[in-house]
Order: sequence, then C-alpha cells, then structure tokens
Amino acid sequence: MALSLLALAACNDGAPGEKTAVVAGASRQCPGIADTPVKLAGGTFDMGEDDVYDEEGPVRRTTVRGFWIDPHEVTNRQFAAFVKATGYVTVAEKPVDPKQFKVPADRIPPDMLKPGSAVFTPPDFPSNRYTDWWKYVPGANWKKPYGPQGPDQAPNEPVVHLAWDDMIAYAKWAGGRIPTEAEWEYAASAGERSKNVQPEEANSWQGAFPNYNAESDGFKGIAPVGCYKPNANGLYDMVGNVWEVTADFFRPGHDPKDSDDPKGPDEGSAYDPLNPGMPSRTVKGGSYLCAPNYCQRYRPASRQGRDPGMGTSNVGFRLVYDKAPAS
Repeated sequence: MALSLLALAACNDGAPGEKTAVVAGASRQCPGIADTPVKLAGGTFDMGEDDVYDEEGPVRRTTVRGFWIDPHEVTNRQFAAFVKATGYVTVAEKPVDPKQFKVPADRIPPDMLKPGSAVFTPPDFPSNRYTDWWKYVPGANWKKPYGPQGPDQAPNEPVVHLAWDDMIAYAKWAGGRIPTEAEWEYAASAGERSKNVQPEEANSWQGAFPNYNAESDGFKGIAPVGCYKPNANGLYDMVGNVWEVTADFFRPGHDPKDSDDPKGPDEGSAYDPLNPGMPSRTVKGGSYLCAPNYCQRYRPASRQGRDPGMGTSNVGFRLVYDKAPAS
C-alpha cells in the first residue's frame, strides 16, 4: 500500500474526480437483474492467451470443479446491507498508518494520511504516465466514490474503493468466498477462447485514453450492473466495467504443471513487477478504462496484479460459493 500511495502522492492536488461521474446514453437500457447466484458445472478449458501480454500465457488446459457464482459484481446496494447489519468500516474510511510508508514522517504529504482512496481523474492532454490520471483523494470511499465533492454511490453500480480485507469481511458475511483466477476465467470464458477484440457488450473506453472518451457505449464511467448482455453462462460484466479481484496471488505467467483446480502461487512465490515491494492479488477482466490504444484487457484471459491494501475507483469483485447459497 505504501508504494502505491506514494506514487499517487506525486500528482495529488485534492481534486474530487467528479469528471468520471456516470453519464448514461439514451440508447443503453439497464434493466434490473436478479442477485441469484448461477450454478456452473465443473469442466476443462483453455486458460490464458499467448499473443497479447506476456503475463497471460502460456495457454494451459485447466480443469475446475463446479461452483455457484454471483451473476454480477457486488453492488453498492448489497454492500450497504452488509454495513447496516454489521457496522463495518472500510479501510478507505480510516486514517492511514504512517508506518506503512517506511519513510520519515516529514516526507509523507499530509493528505496521504487522511482517509481516502485512488480516483481516476482524466487529464486534459494525452499521456502514458499513470500518475497523470490517478490521484489519491481524501474522503473518497465506497459511499463517495468520486470524493467528498462528488455524487454519492449509486445503489446498482459495482462497489469500489475496497481493500482485500473489506472484500473478505463481506464474503464471510454473505457466505461465499473470492473466486480463484481459474474459476473466474472459466466462468468468464463460457466455452469460448479468449481473443483480443474490444467487445460491444461491455463497458470499456471508446476513444483515445486517457483524455478523450467518446462514450459511444453510453457511459463515461462505471455502469450499473445489467446494462450489457450476459455471457453464455448468464453472467454480467465479466469483462469491462470494473476489474474483479480473485483469491490468487499474482505472478507473471501460468504454471503449465498446475492445471487441476489451480489456486495460483503461494504468498512467498508471488511477484508483481509493477509493485515488487509486496505480494499482489490477481485481478481479472479489465474495466471501463481499458481502450485499444492503452489497455487491451477487456478479455477473460486478462490479468494484472493489484495491491491488496487499498482500493481504487475501477476495481470491484464478485463471490463464488461451494454449495447452493441460502435463498
């Protein structure tokens, strides 16, 4: 968390990030959809992709056991029910412990110690530097996803700004667990090979990322669940909208020998080149920020590491279950 926050601190001006508020297009309808988990039989599939990013290969024949999975990402409405029942307070709502930075206290910008989270704030100019579009915003959390001056959370949008511990707490309360990467990709693939094509039925970025968004899919930011057609498994937003956290620690590439209900590397073997100071968790499926000119990750095989200690405005999750959830 400390490395990620310090990187964001370099460009923090306290902006609330309201530029990313959702703008719905008139042609895109978002009907209400059920929360009932979908039962998937176990099976074997080709996991990974060889011709896009190195960390996604090699393609391996992978088998998973059957499970139930949420039809959509966990929403603000669902997370609010958990908070109401338990009084839970998320990591982003708590002051930051300065010891996490491992630097002298006088080198830490004061805003970095305030409760908050990382918010995407598009620049007015083309840039390949993530520090130009990510800001640590004090007061940003799941209730105020764009910061204290932005709009409140929308009930049927995916909940964001959660750390790993927050997701685990919700999973225990809901009687589920975070899926393995193999389970997630099996569910997302729905019998088809992953391929590098920007899908029409997904909330991704149209235009030149990060400064021009044509919004031709109807949304400038996160979309409510149910706005796009489900895949063949009846699952919504398995690519695009928000990245989804899996239980696996991250390491570039797949181990071809670990193909039977794999759980990924252990914590000691985890390695994230973009965040080498701590073990990352694997996130899947890309987000509304993925565009052909920058982030071609709107695919089931896409994978990256993500700091488990903090949330961002484009990362969420869904649960799986080992037995039929209680109705």
